[in-house]
Amino acid sequence: MPELREYLDIGGRSPFGDWFAGLDATAAARVATALARLEQGNFSNVNPVGEGVAEYKIDFGPGYRIYFGRHGGDLVILLAGGTKKRQSRDIGNAILSWAEYRRRRRTER
Repeated sequence: MPELREYLDIGGRSPFGDWFAGLDATAAARVATALARLEQGNFSNVNPVGEGVAEYKIDFGPGYRIYFGRHGGDLVILLAGGTKKRQSRDIGNAILSWAEYRRRRRTER
């Protein structure tokens, strides 16, 4: 079963956590359900968006999205969240975050 972790930027902030904290209760519950599905290994609503980043699409409200990268077989790094309206910008930010995560992992070795 995959383990979910939030990406932390250089300043120690979680873009995903910041986004999640701003959701209303109904949207947060839908996102929490999607996260539980990811933890169970259910990637049925997932599509690659480029550079090793994937998008989990939630068919609710404004079209919520969860962006993540996979590190190894069992680790999922939550990069960002967003909606269909901001999809292009959110994907770009998630790709930058994923590149930064991988760069830092290489220098830690």
